[in-house]
Amino acid sequence: MKTAICYYSRHHKNTLNVLEAMAQEGQVDLIDVTTRQTVRLEDYDCVGFASGIYGFDVQKAVVEFARQYLSQGKPVFFVYTYGGAKGNGAKALTEIAREKNCPILGEFSCKGYDTFGPFKLVGGIAKGHPDERDLENARSFFRQIQNRLC
Repeated sequence: MKTAICYYSRHHKNTLNVLEAMAQEGQVDLIDVTTRQTVRLEDYDCVGFASGIYGFDVQKAVVEFARQYLSQGKPVFFVYTYGGAKGNGAKALTEIAREKNCPILGEFSCKGYDTFGPFKLVGGIAKGHPDERDLENARSFFRQIQNRLC
């Protein structure tokens, strides 16, 4: 199963660490949505969208990327990391997927180390995350996605 995961991961690379764990489980191309590149998501069996939670939502660049490049009817899944609260999670991405008649295969989230804003003053929150248990859960989630499509 050929999978693309389109992502935004900054600060502590929490989301990227989760995606790299998933990529160990199969044929995965990680696509950073902030780089200029030609993207043909229709060439993939399924597509993931991933980000940390910023201001209660996934990063806007990921939402716009999905709006621009996601093909009609393409199976999708969502991944996000968060420091304190999940916020709206993948709500904006879910809406885009529904508009494009894309089956939603699932959603994975876990805590990620966060030192944004006031959290920096106390040394951050969710220290040590994603940890090995989070990464194993991410690998397991991706294996389940693969099994659903095979």
